[in-house]
Order: sequence, then C-alpha cells, then structure tokens
Amino acid sequence: MPSPIRVGCAGWSIASAQRGLFGDGASMLERYATRLSVAEVNSSFYRAHRRETWQRWADSVPAGFRFSAKLPRTISHELALRGAGPALDRFLSEVDGLGNKLGGLLLQLPPSLAFDARSAVPFFAMLRRRSDVAVACEPRHASWFEDRAEEVMQRYAIARAAADPARLPEAARPGAGGAWRYWRWHGAPRMYYSRYDDQALALLAAEVAAAGRAPAWVIFDNTAHGHAATDALRFQALLDAGPRARRRSHA
Repeated sequence: MPSPIRVGCAGWSIASAQRGLFGDGASMLERYATRLSVAEVNSSFYRAHRRETWQRWADSVPAGFRFSAKLPRTISHELALRGAGPALDRFLSEVDGLGNKLGGLLLQLPPSLAFDARSAVPFFAMLRRRSDVAVACEPRHASWFEDRAEEVMQRYAIARAAADPARLPEAARPGAGGAWRYWRWHGAPRMYYSRYDDQALALLAAEVAAAGRAPAWVIFDNTAHGHAATDALRFQALLDAGPRARRRSHA
C-alpha cells in the first residue's frame, strides 16, 4: 500500500472557535492529535527545549502520531551551516526525547544564504553521520535550485521542501532528494495570515496524491489568524473523499 499522507500544522494551537472540531484531551496537543497525524515543532528554531519536554509531547499523542522538528536558527542562520557540530549534537540529544515519534527534521535556510558546497557538503555529511531520520530543507536563495545543489541534496537524501508562496517556480515543487515529500504552505497571498480556498487545496491534494508511494507530509503554517488548523482539516477531508471530490472542488 502507498505510504500514508500526513497532514498537520506548524504547532498545535487551536483557536477557541475551532475547538469543537477536535476531540477531547487534557492538553491542546492531545486535542490536536485527535484529528491530525503530524505537528511541526517550530519553536525549536527559536529556543532549546529540554529532552524531557520532547518526551512529554511524545507521551501525549497516539502511537501513530509523528513530529517534525525544526533545526535551531543558530545552525541555519547564525553559523550558516559552518562549525555547527556542537549545536547539532545538542539539538539531536534533545529531540531524541521523541523516540520513534520523531518523523523528520526541518532545516529552513535564510534567503541570504547561497548554496556553497564547501559548507553544505560537510554539514549534510555530519548530519548523516549522526542521524538517519528523514530531513527536509527549505532553501530560499535561488542558487539552491540549481543542478549542483540538487545533486548534493540527493547524495545525502535531503528532501527539498515545497513552499507556498514560492519565491521562484521551482520552489513550489518538492525536490528529488530522498524519498520524503514535504510541503510547507505559509498562507497566500498574505503569508501567515491568508486562508486557502477550495480550489487551491484541491490542486495541492492532486499534487500530493501524485507523489505515489513516497511518504508525503503537508504542513500548514498560516497560523496568524488560526487558519492553519481549519485548512489542515479541510485538506484532510479532501484527501479522504478521493479524486472525484477533488475534481469537484477544482472545477
């Protein structure tokens, strides 16, 4: 059978008006996990979490639930992938608290960071020596979409995430590196604020379904006005309804 498509949000915040859409739970995360199968932890980009915190989150969700964890900005933005060994070791020792509920790592690069094999190759090689978990990278400089960067990411099984809004056409589609397909939809036309209409979600559902057997994760990051949770649920409903319903939504 094809690998499951996982749908979730950046974080697990649920606005009070949306809470009736989710089941009961002792925490927001427990309620979130009654309807969605993955959560992207963005807060780890800004600050460290104790290993016990990650473990508590893992203990709060069903056995089949998974997390993706965003690498710290110290690694991606401040060090620009250079000399990042100690910071990477700290981060991996913390997220190890998730156990088998760690489904993947997310590396988001700053728009100013151009591809440079002298830093990218050592970093990806170091990461792969330390972890075999799936990795998605969201680059935002045009040089990361050229053949040399694609070859390096494929060599180290780094999946290039698809983003919306896309800074250039290639950024809208997942890269070929690795067997993982990862979409991050930030809200359009206004990033983080706008909701997606039915047609946009139907087009995305068709694209994700076309990924075949490759594991596919779709994360909604339009959290500023609480649209991420409802868009994720609407998108999950489209997937569950099948191709015919997607075609009706697209019409």
